Amino acid sequence: MSGHSKWSTIKRKKAAVDARRGKIFTTLIKEITIAARETGGDASSNPRLRQAVSSARDSNMPHDNIKRAIMKGTGELPGVTYEECTYEGFGHGGVAIFMEVLTDNKNRTVAEIRHLITKYGGNLGENGSVSWMFDKKGIFTISAKNIDEDYLLELLNDVAVDDISIEDEIYEITAQPDNFQIISQKLEESNTDFDGEISLVAQNLVQLSNNDANKVIKLLELIENHDDVQKVHTNFEII
Repeated sequence: MSGHSKWSTIKRKKAAVDARRGKIFTTLIKEITIAARETGGDASSNPRLRQAVSSARDSNMPHDNIKRAIMKGTGELPGVTYEECTYEGFGHGGVAIFMEVLTDNKNRTVAEIRHLITKYGGNLGENGSVSWMFDKKGIFTISAKNIDEDYLLELLNDVAVDDISIEDEIYEITAQPDNFQIISQKLEESNTDFDGEISLVAQNLVQLSNNDANKVIKLLELIENHDDVQKVHTNFEII
């Protein structure tokens, strides 16, 4: 096992603040809507929708909000049409920034994102400028209070797992996307509370001092707080 300070850890620490601001509800409603639009409103046969609904419930989103978001996605209720897109750029110290966006106005969103990045010492790049620095992975996080380390290792003994790390009493399990479902099933069958998602993981990490990292974190927080930004991926660690 290994432990290191990186953006995924920092994001967990600010999750409660995001929830209080209501940003988490905005993000999840958009995700539920587009998942239902793409593959239908039945969560049992739509893994993306199932994960989004699970995350919404974990965030205490009211059932009626979830239902309306699904119905807007399936067209049963009128709603805004969102478009998925990605933006790529660089922050202070050459740190890569990859943004997943759901927007109803791409021109407005890209102008706002470009303004933010430029204002804080970065630049927006072309498609493909940083995406090659990341690999798609299945990511699981579990509170150490919810599971014993030996039991966790035994539970996943027969599954191909890339890495298990621990930071601030949180286990983070990284695996290939093809193994996401089987790991989810094992954790569910063991009645272990966990969060899981298919996400991007940096191939290599840029090491930053606290001072430089704080500049990057400020920019990333502003990007994450943008209503159209769903996820932000980056590649730094604090030394």
